[in-house]
Amino acid sequence: MENNLLGRAIALLRLADPAEKAEHTRQLAHDWQNGKQALAPAPDALTPPDQPGRPNALEQVTPGAVPKRRIGTSEGRVALLHAIAHIELNAIDLALDMLSRFTFDPAISNTERLTFATDWLTIADEEAKHFTLINDRLHEMGSAYGKLPVHQGLWEAASKTRHDLAARLAIAPMLLEARGLDVTPSMIEKLIGAGDTQSAQVLNVIYEEEIGHVAKGVHWFKIVCAARHKEPQTHFKSLVKTYFPSGLRAPFNHSAREMAGLTREYYLGELS
Repeated sequence: MENNLLGRAIALLRLADPAEKAEHTRQLAHDWQNGKQALAPAPDALTPPDQPGRPNALEQVTPGAVPKRRIGTSEGRVALLHAIAHIELNAIDLALDMLSRFTFDPAISNTERLTFATDWLTIADEEAKHFTLINDRLHEMGSAYGKLPVHQGLWEAASKTRHDLAARLAIAPMLLEARGLDVTPSMIEKLIGAGDTQSAQVLNVIYEEEIGHVAKGVHWFKIVCAARHKEPQTHFKSLVKTYFPSGLRAPFNHSAREMAGLTREYYLGELS
């Protein structure tokens, strides 16, 4: 398994320590870039877990029970950054799961498989960087990831799609990550207004790279739709209705979504 890319990705999914998961994910990406990993199906005994590893001490609650505090206070900014760290940790796992679960999906052709694996490992690497940046910032503020309760709503929404690559692409990068593009600019403005430019700078790094993540989601969604003879925009709307029945809500960051190739035809019809 040591030089099996997908086997190592599954092992990282099971890893409970968040900082180690981020560090080893970045190392895996480095090893892949330097030709030290082979792309082959994972060993038969290894399958992606239904739930990724998490520290035993991490308090997991229902979404409504996560504390909300005003961003104008230091406690409120810590709570915000902690919530974002949790999102980024889930994003690492979602990218690793995409890599390990779907690289050999029938909708991905032999000629496309290498690029698919590289794209999602690159995203996992960047999400690991994001988690580390946020956690480092939390340390600077006297806190750390795991000090506050979290919820698993993000993972639960994505785990429902573990049997369908098109659905996973629609719900994870094209819906949930795209939502981050909608809300992050206002968070950056509020942090700057509160005098916390350091946290704002970290969020800006994340925001700019997340545009690329959504773009890769759109790219691969179109490829899967072509393989299955589906019209992308219509199929996206159908999948959202099935797996995210609460639907999409404004406001939308149309410019960032356009940069990612997620045109208005994909999502505006969901408002009706």
